[in-house]
Parts: sequence; C-alpha cells; structure tokens
Amino acid sequence: ITTLDLHEVTLVGFSMGGGDVTRYINNYGSARVAGLALLGAVTPIFGKSDTFPQGVDQSVFDGIRDGLRKDRAQFISDFATPFYGINAGQTVSAGALTQTLNIALLASLKGTIDCVTAFGETDFRPDMAKIDVPTLVIHGSNDQIVPFETTGKLAAEMIKNATLKVYDNAPHGFALTHQDQLNEDLLAFVKSL
Repeated sequence: ITTLDLHEVTLVGFSMGGGDVTRYINNYGSARVAGLALLGAVTPIFGKSDTFPQGVDQSVFDGIRDGLRKDRAQFISDFATPFYGINAGQTVSAGALTQTLNIALLASLKGTIDCVTAFGETDFRPDMAKIDVPTLVIHGSNDQIVPFETTGKLAAEMIKNATLKVYDNAPHGFALTHQDQLNEDLLAFVKSL
C-alpha cells in the first residue's frame, strides 16, 4: 500500500484474512484506509483460551492438523462439505469443488498446518481495538467452520459503528454460494465511503 502510494483503500479479509487486514491497521494505522470488510472472519479470536472460554476447543484444531497429516488431499476434499454448506442444502458445482482442492493443494503441508495454528490460536482483540474506519462485517448464519456468535457477531459489537450483515443460512464459503448478494453489499459499502 505504501510502495504503490495507495490511498482510500478498502481492505477486505475473508476467514483468516480478516485477521490479516485487522493486523494491518494495528501495525500501519488507517491513514491510507477508507474502510474495512470482515467476511466470515476469525476475528476477534477463534480458539478457546483462558481469556476466551467460549471459543472453539483446541481439540478441533488438533483434529484438523491430524487429518491434514494423515491424508491432506482427502481431508481438504471432505472439508468442502461443511465449508460450502453442502450438508445443509447449498449447491456447489463439481468444478468449484475441484478448484477449491487444487488451490488448497498448492500450499505446502507445513504451510497448511501452520495456517491452522495461526487462525486457531491468534488473538486479534488488541488489533481490533485500533480499528477506526467504517467496517462492514458479513457472516453466514449457518457457518459450520467459524461460528457466528463468537466471531462475526462479537467483532461487530467490538468495532465502533460497524455494520453487521448476516446472510440467512449461508455457509462459511458464502463468497461462492451467495456471490451476487456479497458483490452487491461490498459495492454498496465501497460507494458509501
């Protein structure tokens, strides 16, 4: 952003990317940022800890790491079912599922496992305290991966003047299953800045 001398940027972070854009504001400030969008984000904190007992139990993240070590390709392929809400009535093409698997397999096994540790154990609450730009929080009501009540809902409550949109019955992968609605909401948000 600095190298390209960008100004009035809208940062959009999906899932663990929500942590990245939140951390950006903490580390670099918001002088060049017009707005922030958190989409199904793991912020403010995803995993259970002594100071966040309502988070997802660490055994879940251990299970993900074990599944990746045992058979990464099959684990990722199976993970797409709850990710896209296929088990809750969402329809996703075979091509999209293949593309998801292909993209995920481009990462190394170590990188993939390190991501699980990062999104499962990073506490973004101090970063979120620095957010001082208009923020749009979008989350699916049927997110089986990143629970709405302890992430999206809490994030919207923590950020002053945040706007919360909850997509009815949407899964974690709502960027695909609800793409038209998401595009409309993001464009309207950017135009409002």
